[in-house]
Formats: sequence, structure tokens, C-alpha cells
Amino acid sequence: MYLVGYLWAIGHLAPGLGGYDVSVVERPLERLFQPELGPFAYTPIARVALGPVTYLFSLNTVIGFGLAGLVGLNLSMTYVAWRRPRSCGVGRSSTGVVASVPALLSGTACCGPLLLVVLGLQVSGVLLTAFQFLLPVAGLLLVGSLVLTARRFDG
Repeated sequence: MYLVGYLWAIGHLAPGLGGYDVSVVERPLERLFQPELGPFAYTPIARVALGPVTYLFSLNTVIGFGLAGLVGLNLSMTYVAWRRPRSCGVGRSSTGVVASVPALLSGTACCGPLLLVVLGLQVSGVLLTAFQFLLPVAGLLLVGSLVLTARRFDG
């Protein structure tokens, strides 16, 4: 579900015009790593139209899939900490519960700019510049919380 939201937020999953079609750009491996508009935004190399949905494949899909996996792992660790708090050391400290914080905050990496546009807020250039760093920071926080929680997990 996170991957679908991520792709929707960056515009690589959108309503289609109907019909079924697959098209691939020339030299797709060469263009796979070509940045589109900024850091962590890559040029689509394939377009798949499946009736009411159009999907653009790029390196962003791989990044989104990785983030979705990290979010899922963090949420599962949070569930384990909630169901078996002693196994995660929650009785001794709140590390297991802290694992859910990056999972919740990582949504701002893709949805934060979209939310600001939808709400119509005036945003300064400095704030918009900061959004380019949210994706790697979200990934690092997710990995860090997994490592921190896994070290305390007794199984």
C-alpha cells in the first residue's frame, strides 16, 4: 500500500485513458539512472496502460519498493513489541515502540510536498529545498530503527 501511495504522490501512477499498452524508451538501461527534476527523482523508462490506470516504471519504483519494505518491517516490529513487549525489551525501555516513529514519518518523504500543494500553503524556497533530503533521511531512520529494535529483540 505504501508503494502505491508513493508512486501516486510522485506522479508515476495516475488515472489512465483506457485501453492497454506497454511502451519502452530507447536505450532503457542507459536512461534508468538519469535524474528527472532533482535528486531521487528519475526519468521513467516504461509506460504501462492498464485500462483505468497508467503506471510509469523508473528507478523511483525500486526506491519506493525498498522504502515500502522498510516501513513494513518497522510496522511488524512495532506489532511484535505491542504483542510481546518483553521480547523486544519494551519493559526495560521503549525501543520497540520508537520503531514505529520513522515508519510514520517516512510518509512525509513522498507525501509532504503533495500535502502542501493540496492544502495550498505558501511555502518558502528553503522548505522546498529541504524536501529533497527527506527521502534519504527517511530511509536512514527506518534502517536505524530496525537495527536498534532488532538488537533488543530476544526472539
